[in-house]
Amino acid sequence: MDVKASLGQLKQVRPANFKGLGTPLLVLAALAMIVLPIPAFLLDILFSFNIALALVVLLVSIYTDRPLDFAAFPSVLLVATLLRLALNVASTRVVLLEGHNGGDAAGKVIESFGSVVIGGNYAVGLVVFLILIIINFAVVTKGAGRISEVSARFTLDAMPGKQMAIDADLNAGVLNQDQARVRRAEVTKEADFYGAMDGASKFVKGDAIAGIMIMVINILGGFVIGMVQHGLDFSSAVEIYTLLTIGDGLVAQIPGLLLSIAAALMVTRQNESGDMGQMMMSQMFDNPKSIAIAAAVLFIMGIVPGMPHVAFLTLAFAVGGVAFMMYKKKENEREKALELAKTSPAEKADAGKPKELSWDDVQHVDTIGLEVGYRLIPLVDKGQGGELLGRIKGVRKKLSQELGFLVPAVHIRDNLDLSPNTYRISLMGVASGEAEIRHDCELAINPGQVYGKLDGIETTDPAFGLEAVWIAPELREHAQTLGYTVVDAATVVATHLSQLLTNNAAKLLGYEEVQQLMEMLGKHSPKLVDGFVPDVMPLGSVVKVMQNLLNEGVSIRDLKTIVQTLLEYGTKSADTEVLTAAVRIALKRMIVQEISGPETEIPVITLAPELEQMLHQSMQATGGEGPNIEPSLAERMQKSLEDASQRQEMVGQPAILLTSGMLRSTLSRFVKHTIPNLRVISYQEVPDEKQIRIVSAVGQ
Repeated sequence: MDVKASLGQLKQVRPANFKGLGTPLLVLAALAMIVLPIPAFLLDILFSFNIALALVVLLVSIYTDRPLDFAAFPSVLLVATLLRLALNVASTRVVLLEGHNGGDAAGKVIESFGSVVIGGNYAVGLVVFLILIIINFAVVTKGAGRISEVSARFTLDAMPGKQMAIDADLNAGVLNQDQARVRRAEVTKEADFYGAMDGASKFVKGDAIAGIMIMVINILGGFVIGMVQHGLDFSSAVEIYTLLTIGDGLVAQIPGLLLSIAAALMVTRQNESGDMGQMMMSQMFDNPKSIAIAAAVLFIMGIVPGMPHVAFLTLAFAVGGVAFMMYKKKENEREKALELAKTSPAEKADAGKPKELSWDDVQHVDTIGLEVGYRLIPLVDKGQGGELLGRIKGVRKKLSQELGFLVPAVHIRDNLDLSPNTYRISLMGVASGEAEIRHDCELAINPGQVYGKLDGIETTDPAFGLEAVWIAPELREHAQTLGYTVVDAATVVATHLSQLLTNNAAKLLGYEEVQQLMEMLGKHSPKLVDGFVPDVMPLGSVVKVMQNLLNEGVSIRDLKTIVQTLLEYGTKSADTEVLTAAVRIALKRMIVQEISGPETEIPVITLAPELEQMLHQSMQATGGEGPNIEPSLAERMQKSLEDASQRQEMVGQPAILLTSGMLRSTLSRFVKHTIPNLRVISYQEVPDEKQIRIVSAVGQ
């Protein structure tokens, strides 16, 4: 029983153990061919295998959807080149040792290739072989090597810009964490691939040079060995060794040329998914006008006296027929599109009848509205490939997860009163943001440090006010190389919308949304919600507290802690400001973590003791309604806080103002719109496990 079990385990393990041995065995076999003598029969098999391998690599390169899908190509190219050079060494040994015995001494494959190309004339065979090497070395290999070098350099230079574009899409809600991780891995994989292709192209170039040198060595060595060692006359030595040398060179150079073409195809393709043959056909033969002009030129050449009329006129009529068929196909597609766009007769009849007014004709204000000019309609039309609807859905999903409630849907419509390239974002019917964009261009944003200027239309990023330039899509790679963050027009609108919704989250939360949150919490914690509204607090007060939290940039995801705190303090005070402060203290760990992350030390900005004492006295004098600050003092405070906040940003740290609980709410409103990146917390909101490090004191 134990023996059978062991045999069963060996059967299960055997495929996994031998699965990855193909490449190591091939490399070891190539090294063995360099050292050990190979019989002519085995050489025929190996040469045939080499040609088959080159054909397979070429076909895989053609039918691969993207270059990155064949990321192992540089390694395959190296192994195939090593195998071919090893075969050259083995065949050279056989040619020089056994060549005096006749043309088939080195195998049938070498003899057949030499005889077919030479055709009875050694000079012609030699010229054809040299032309084949020149084509491989001077045309295919040289061009592919140059493209590989340029592609590798620009791909590496564009990596920072591509990474920042992925971060921008992640922040805009277009991508989630998993999708962003995949995109970053693709960027790294692309850089590695083109870097490896730059080096792999040198293999092909060196192989072509080695082919020329091996041919010269074989011919000269064959003459010497044949005439000196084996006593052949000059004509016999020329006949035998030229035949074998050219046959040997062709057997090696034909696979080399196939691999060179495969390498050139890989580096000249764009990194887009699609069948290469279909892409070439669709792009070359998409315009019937160019085909018709080509047919006309062929017809004119065919009627010129002295020209081969049959060849040119036949080809002209064939190309003209293709152009006519393409034109008819385009016309049929255009007619179908027009028919779909037309309104049916029944709809026209209904539209002509006057309709009675009803309550449905009363238009309510949209919570979130997006209006676009007529040139931006393709952005929101799925039929025209518009991506904005998907981006907006991603923004809503991301903000709903971050804020803790469902962000209302965005109502999109066109507005002919707007400029053609303008869009407008409204909240509760009030315009909150407006900008002009170009849907056929891309926006290159200056993140703070770039290495050159771009040709385009200078503008500013509507979301954050950064310097930017509208550029043509083909300049995207160049802009990323210079350090710009490049995004398309749909991402610009989505980012602007995300920024406005984040800053105005409190306006989006109403009675209906809070009631939905209470019902969701009641499913998991029924005892907590039972009797909370309206016995402990009215729903309006709960809404106001949550709006205060959102207005201060605090998420309401931890709804259970919020309700527990309100249950505890709701019976003691009805002041929503006091209740908001109590909830913030209960949420202090989440608040501080969102601001400064998991670091144990919190860098903070404080007010000078004299300034803070003066503000306390002013608060007491006004009965807690806010300090009575002189305009000049308020201006100096704002300037000092702004400078301190910018210094924190320059060193890559969050800007946090630490003050007393009495002043926190007032100072938070004071800096909300003027210094939006400055967060204000109180001493009571610092978790016990965190340490405070004062970086500056305002007012000293």
